[in-house]
Formats: sequence, C-alpha cells, structure tokens
Amino acid sequence: MSKAAKNKAGKLLALLLTGTCLLAALPAREALAGEKEEGTVVLRVCNWEEYIDLGDWDEEETIDLPSGDIIGENPIVEDFEDWYEETYGKKVRVEYSTFGTNEDLYNMLTLGDVYDLVCPSEYMFMKLMAEDKLVPLSPDFFDASDPNNYYINGVSPYIRSVFDSKEIGGEPWSAYAAGYMWGITGIVYNPDVVSREDASSWAVLNDPRYARQVTIKDNVRDTYFAAVGALKHDLLTDPEFLADPDYSLRLEEEMNDVSPETIQAVQDYLQSVRDNAYSFETDSGKADMITGKVVANYQWSGDAVYTLDQADEDDYTLCFAVPEESTNIYFDGWVMLRAGLEGDPERQHAAEAFINFMSRPDSVIRNMYYIGYTSVISGGDDPRIFEYADWCYGAEEDEEDTTDYPLGYFFSGDNEDEDYVITAPADQLDRQLFSQYPDEAAIRRSSIMVFFDAEANDAINRMWINVRCFNLRQIPVPAWIAAVLVVLALAWLWISHRRRMPRTS
Repeated sequence: MSKAAKNKAGKLLALLLTGTCLLAALPAREALAGEKEEGTVVLRVCNWEEYIDLGDWDEEETIDLPSGDIIGENPIVEDFEDWYEETYGKKVRVEYSTFGTNEDLYNMLTLGDVYDLVCPSEYMFMKLMAEDKLVPLSPDFFDASDPNNYYINGVSPYIRSVFDSKEIGGEPWSAYAAGYMWGITGIVYNPDVVSREDASSWAVLNDPRYARQVTIKDNVRDTYFAAVGALKHDLLTDPEFLADPDYSLRLEEEMNDVSPETIQAVQDYLQSVRDNAYSFETDSGKADMITGKVVANYQWSGDAVYTLDQADEDDYTLCFAVPEESTNIYFDGWVMLRAGLEGDPERQHAAEAFINFMSRPDSVIRNMYYIGYTSVISGGDDPRIFEYADWCYGAEEDEEDTTDYPLGYFFSGDNEDEDYVITAPADQLDRQLFSQYPDEAAIRRSSIMVFFDAEANDAINRMWINVRCFNLRQIPVPAWIAAVLVVLALAWLWISHRRRMPRTS
C-alpha cells in the first residue's frame, strides 16, 4: 500500500460531504453572477466534478516532506482569492461550477452558460480551438522571469513538449491551453483471476473466459479507442511497425482511424463486447472491482490509483496494466473562453493567475493528494513534487524487494537523470506508482485522441447509438420467430377487418 493510501480511508466521505456543501452553495453564489461588485473581479470557473482540493484536512493527513509540511486547511479556491489580493492588490471572487463529461460542458456552453475559464480534455479544447471560441494566453503568462508564473516555471518538460508540438489550425495547444492533470488508460485487474499477459491487451474486454466479468467505458471516444486497439492488434504489435522511424505519427493515425470500414468493424466488435461485458460504465467500475463483481475494468490511470488504494484498505490486491497495442494519453487543460472574458483584461489576468496558483507546488500536491490524478507540473527548481512522489511510493528503509524506478523523462526531460529515481517496492511496477507515473515504455506507445471533424463525429455517434441503444445480435432466434408471427397476425387481422367493412359508393 502507498503511504498516501494510508491517510485516505476517510477522505472519500469528507470529499463527498464537503463537495455537496460546496455545490449546494453554488446557486446562491450564481445569483450574484450579474452583479458587478465594486473593486472586485468576478471570475467564473468551470471544472470537472471532484477535481480540486476542498480543504478541511485532518492533522494526521499532513504531508511531511523534507522541504516542509503541506496540509489543505481551506478550500483551495478560497486560498487563491486571498493570494490574489495579497499578490496583486485587487479582490477576486471565484464563481466555481462543475461538469460531468466533456460533452456536458460543450452542451452547457451551447445552451448559453457563460464561463471565463474551463478545464476540458484535450480533444474538447482542440474542438474549442477549431471553433475559435478560445482566447490565447497572454505573453505575460509565459514570462519565466516572473516568480508568480508557476505554470511556465514548473510544467514538466515532457508535457510542455507535447503541448508545443500538437497543433490545431497551425497553432500549438500551448498558445491556448495550460495543462492541469494528465494520465493514460489501461486495465485494472485482479491478478488472482486475470494474468498480466491477458490484462496487457485490449482483447481482454472481449475474452469469453471473462464473460460478464469485465467493464468498459460508457463514452464513445474512450471505447472507440479501445476497440481500434483490439482490432489492429497484429499491426500495432508488429516489430516492423514498432521500429518505424515515424512510429509515433503512424500510431496516432491508426488509433484515430475513422474510415467507414474501421467504424463498421468497431461497431461489430463493440456489439460483441457488449455481449461479453458486465456493464458499460463511467464511475461504477471502481466499486465493482473493489467488491469483486468484476475482474477487469477499463480505467483512467488516476481512477486506477484510487481503485488500488481502496482495495488495499480491504487487503485486496489489484494491479494496473497498459495494453501492448497502445494506450491513450490524455490531458485536461485550462482554457479561457472568448464569450466569457469579452475582452476584459482584468478577468483574463485573474484567469491566468488562477492557472498559476493551481500550478504552485503546494497547490499541485494538495490537488494530487485529494483527487488522485497526476499533475502536469513537475516543479522546476522546487523539489517538493518529486519529494511527494517519493513520499507516496518510496520503499521503507528495511524493505528488501525493491526496484529503481526512473522518472527523469517527466521531471527533467532526461530519463537517465539520477536525481529523479525512486527506489520503490518491486510490486509497484504494476501498481500505484506505475499508474501515477507510467514508465517510458508505456509513454512510447501512447497516443492522443485527435479532434474529429463534424462528418467523422456524426458517423461515430451513429455507430455508438447502434451499439448502445439497440443490439440486433442480442435478440435470440425464438424472439425473432415470435416477432415475425406477431407481424403476420396483425397483418391478417387488418386484412380481415378491411374485408368486413361495408363498401361505400
């Protein structure tokens, strides 16, 4: 069990109760949205549910690092408001709202909800970029000489290279989006039932040996990705493909293939998976793994950490595997909305300051501890984020079965950097540490989900409706026979009725 897990036994209940209180207070705060408070900047922020530290930690939850203790006493949004006034001499009030899925957020915006700063996943902020709905980050935000610009001074070199290299309409992500959390997708599995080899392929979702014992995500993009990986197993694992100098580019093209043939093959495959799966789910898979209802669960790495931690609390060991075909690397990032800011420099300054405060090393650690996901921030010259990783996963002094786990690719850009190696228990190679910070091999076979145009989106959504709403393959032969007999009977009754009707001249 990780050290962090030992302190989280009561955290879920506190999270839910505090989150409920915060959300209950939102309508009252939103009622003031239209009021311009004299001397106060009103910043409207919309983030994922349960995706920020709400404070109210117990003393025993204090994170004692070599560089100093960290504890979340107040909601981090309140701490930002205080910090902003102390730092910039102006009051800010944050109106904080939440959304459940990227599609929910987009629908909220389409229906007229107005926010200044939101935090969608990469394929959604790519869509917002393509639709010209975002405001670019200001030049001042990238000024590394400003000590309050925690994002640019602390973002992981690896993450920064991704955001600089990925483009929409010729512009890099980094011009519009600042990363918040990141991770990969994989399979949480019960090692007593499922072998690591089986869990290391997307084919496990359709393996009849685990019939009604696996779960898959109930959203089209994640599930489409897994299906493509399973269908293209032979190509994606071929040594010649893996050795291609343009492997990363080719992998991205294959995993985002939306040709009519591939979409049809995915539909057929997912209908078969639907027959084999215990459920399509968004959040319940974590509990189903912990209670033993299922033995394999398609999961985001941040939720995998939570699932493994909770299972450890019950002395129940689970593991995490990354499919050999490919894994989706995902990013949630802060972006500023044109319809919200409306050219207001004060609100834009507050929005960028909010991003920077969330990127401050102590804020990063609080958020990571509270929600379980991995920040895009490595800390730059501040050692605390690496110290926190070691605090969570480093081996005890008397442990014998240990392994060196290099994380230089994330923290310094060099995986040979000896300053960023964790000596961890050997079992962490397929457990929480691997989920939180995937190794370089897993990162190499990762691919993003690209932004699909309207035509591809329509085709994939039609496919998804066919999979989720009506599966002809699930209808047994006797039911087909009965249906045909009913239709024939109704037709005979209608014809008989017509024959008995009196003719009119």
